[in-house]
Amino acid sequence: MNERFNAVTGAEKILLTGKPGVGKTTVIKKIAEELKCRKAGFYTAEIRQGKRRLGFELVSLSTGERLPLAHVDFPSSKRVGKYGVKIENLRPFLDELEEVLQENIPCCLLIDEIGKMELFSRRFREITLGAFDSPYPVVATIMAGSDPFCNNLKKRPDTQVWKIDPGNRDQIPARLLDKVIIKEM
Repeated sequence: MNERFNAVTGAEKILLTGKPGVGKTTVIKKIAEELKCRKAGFYTAEIRQGKRRLGFELVSLSTGERLPLAHVDFPSSKRVGKYGVKIENLRPFLDELEEVLQENIPCCLLIDEIGKMELFSRRFREITLGAFDSPYPVVATIMAGSDPFCNNLKKRPDTQVWKIDPGNRDQIPARLLDKVIIKEM
């Protein structure tokens, strides 16, 4: 193992799953706030107008950059329900993850989410696999439903799948932080 990785205690690979709206993204955001080490990745936030959800945007955990991924007004052949998906808006978020992986920059990788919209991107699937094959800890949210790519990630012997529900969601961030520890980097 590369000397730079001696600072990494375990390289946990953890997938968070559960029903929509149960708090998976909130768990990712809390972990990102509490981690004292370098982190790379993104979370997905709702775009709302009053009580109406119009779409979803990606938010970088390192730069705060925000770009819409899906919206009811996007004309696109790639659709999930009522949302058109602008898969090209994943590019800067994938560039950041790819840079970390290629440059061997020790950090914790956080991905929210491995879901239908993101899976339209072949590059997203490749970089996600690269993250799971890396020596770095990974915490990612993943759709609960069946999908060949997602099913294969969930079956990996080096990966734990944690189901989030209203009864455990508030305890999950502390449990994850105990498992995903990165010392001085």
